[in-house]
Amino acid sequence: MAETLKKGSRVTGAAREKLAADLKKKYDGGASIRALAEETGRSYGFVHRMLSESGVTLRGRGGATRGKKVSTA
Repeated sequence: MAETLKKGSRVTGAAREKLAADLKKKYDGGASIRALAEETGRSYGFVHRMLSESGVTLRGRGGATRGKKVSTA
């Protein structure tokens, strides 16, 4: 999947399955959806949809959380 896809081109059949498998492997390896979108030349929404279709459990958004600080005593 090193080559980027032509923007707006349809991805169907075996090419779609291969792309979904590649995205799933990279996402499970720690890559973000945004990084995958940039790498493939597709939109965030396209990559998100492909991951969802391939059965990936999407990670939470992360970032700072607000609330009581937990003490480790």
